[in-house]
Amino acid sequence: MSKEVLAVVEIMANEKGVDEEIIFDAIETALATATRRSHDDELDARVVIDRHTGDYETFRRWEVIEDDTAIEDNVGWYIREMDAVDIDPNIEVGQYIEEPMESIDFGRIGAQTAKQVIIQKVREAERKKVVEIYEKRVGEILTGQVKRVDRGDVILDMGDNVDAIIPRNQLVGRETFRIGDRVRAYLQNVEFRPRGPQLFMSRSCNEMLIELFKIEVPEISDDLIDIMSAARDVGFRSKIAVRANDPRLDPIGACVGMRGGRVQAVTNELSGERIDIILWDVNDAQFVINAMAPAEVTQIMVDEDKHTMDLAVEDEQLSQAIGKNGQNIRLASELTGWELNVMTQSEMAEKHETESQDQINVFTNALDIDEDFASVLVAEGFTTIEEVAYVPAAEMLEIDGFDEDLVTELKQRAKDALLTQAIAEEEKAAMAEPAEDLLALEGMTPEMAKQLAKNGVITQEDLAELGTDELLEYVEMDEAAAGELILKARAPWFE
Repeated sequence: MSKEVLAVVEIMANEKGVDEEIIFDAIETALATATRRSHDDELDARVVIDRHTGDYETFRRWEVIEDDTAIEDNVGWYIREMDAVDIDPNIEVGQYIEEPMESIDFGRIGAQTAKQVIIQKVREAERKKVVEIYEKRVGEILTGQVKRVDRGDVILDMGDNVDAIIPRNQLVGRETFRIGDRVRAYLQNVEFRPRGPQLFMSRSCNEMLIELFKIEVPEISDDLIDIMSAARDVGFRSKIAVRANDPRLDPIGACVGMRGGRVQAVTNELSGERIDIILWDVNDAQFVINAMAPAEVTQIMVDEDKHTMDLAVEDEQLSQAIGKNGQNIRLASELTGWELNVMTQSEMAEKHETESQDQINVFTNALDIDEDFASVLVAEGFTTIEEVAYVPAAEMLEIDGFDEDLVTELKQRAKDALLTQAIAEEEKAAMAEPAEDLLALEGMTPEMAKQLAKNGVITQEDLAELGTDELLEYVEMDEAAAGELILKARAPWFE
């Protein structure tokens, strides 16, 4: 029988191309299963095969459980700890007590049982092998043959009995494929599933566009050109930002190629998707101006605090700057990472005038100065009372007409205004009352709710948005209790 075991291992390993150890494990499992079944599952068994001789031994085993654990099924599989320590004083819960028992003949075990176990183990090994292979290729463009189309999802045959799926929402526009077509797509993820490994691919992600350019433009692969960002309106239009690492190289020309051959190859692969190649710039404002092409920006205002830019264009170019259904401005915003607002020059001037007047009103009211004085501050770039209070005096002295006494008085007025504002906010917070839903929350006390309200946490929703550290700054309580209270406040989010 030992020779028969070794023969089965060798044959199965050669046929399936898997490690012999996996076949040994499968036969051990099959023998153990057959042993249990021959005793009506009243005992648990373990089988060990000698890898060199093929001889095997069988052990009956009991899992050690805690003394107070209730046993409902397979009573003969377990032993309580108090009984186990009589056999082995060093045994611990979760370990096994074993004793040798008579082995079942390899030739007498149920052939079907052995076959099913071995096939299952081999399949698992093959699937894990596939996952390991393709996990290393995540981030690449792969080619497969259309096997079928299932409710819009395209199933690809990748060879070696490996399938991949391109979900319907990951296709380009309304493209359709027929069985047998060869399709290229970007491998996004590999998952191990009961029916086998599943490869998830996409043709609509930004990475697909970037990888196609890497294939078509050798300078990118050679690190002479970097792709900085990409944005897509899938199937219609894309923008891609590039920069050259060699000042002698034209990155846009290299990506376009001779007579547009390189960019056209990418466009053809993406079913005619039009591609704008944009020159990246370290200056964010200039980068945005480049990204708005083909529209020409005549004026730009940057708000770094809000991470927004207002762009002005000629009246006749407004529709082009916005694009069909907002396509151009949306792609430029995604490409640059800035929130962009496009308008005509007259609208820009009107908005600037309105904002300036609002700032002037703030300064006149808070600092008790006239509009002309406030206008000077706005013209010099001051936008808040805090800036007037804390900008170095030396900078303010550079303004025409400002002397040391004037700057000192102005800064003191600004600090007084901020103090008055802070006192008013504290008084308002002290008078704040917690909302009913906060008071009714399980685990909340009136004192805690009042303290939270003083810190601006009025409603259950306000509490739900806090982190544990923030809550502990407002009230004294255990960290675990704080986390539990926040989870209760967030319960409506998950209902």
